[in-house]
Amino acid sequence: MDEDVSRVLVNANEIKDRVAELAEEIDRDYLGQKLLLVGVLRGAFVFLADIAKKLKGRFIFDFISASSYGPVGTESSGSVKLLKGITDPVDGLDVLVVDDILDTGATLSFVTGYMRSKGAKSVKICTLLNKPDRRKVPINADYLGFTIPDEFVVGYGLGYNGEYRNLPYVGVLKDSVWKS
Repeated sequence: MDEDVSRVLVNANEIKDRVAELAEEIDRDYLGQKLLLVGVLRGAFVFLADIAKKLKGRFIFDFISASSYGPVGTESSGSVKLLKGITDPVDGLDVLVVDDILDTGATLSFVTGYMRSKGAKSVKICTLLNKPDRRKVPINADYLGFTIPDEFVVGYGLGYNGEYRNLPYVGVLKDSVWKS
């Protein structure tokens, strides 16, 4: 798989250090409060697991699956579909939506609206990556790992055609792999 990556944008040590910093920020902001961490499947599962392992506060998990991407996942359709809703009630809880990347903003805007409609006390966003050049919906992350250029990236939970999610870094996928 490494041979399919043209270059590493964020290495494993940078990710590890930033995850620890983000967990400290989240712990400080939610000190003494029960927090609901909602991971956006599939891309956020690695990031969410690492954040959760570093958090010291009280929290519970749930997952949601919403997507604006087609089956291969190279370009957003702009239309978000809810594939799996949350299973536990969120009424009155502080919710932190954790996702792999803030790209066009369509999915995270949809998910945060969904959480508010379910009665969340507050809703904030934590993303590993931010691609501001692709933003179509005005939305920002409250907790952000890294801002990256508009390139097709994989690794650390981000995939292409179901693969590359297990890479320990975030890298740029070679055009020859995904453009045909």
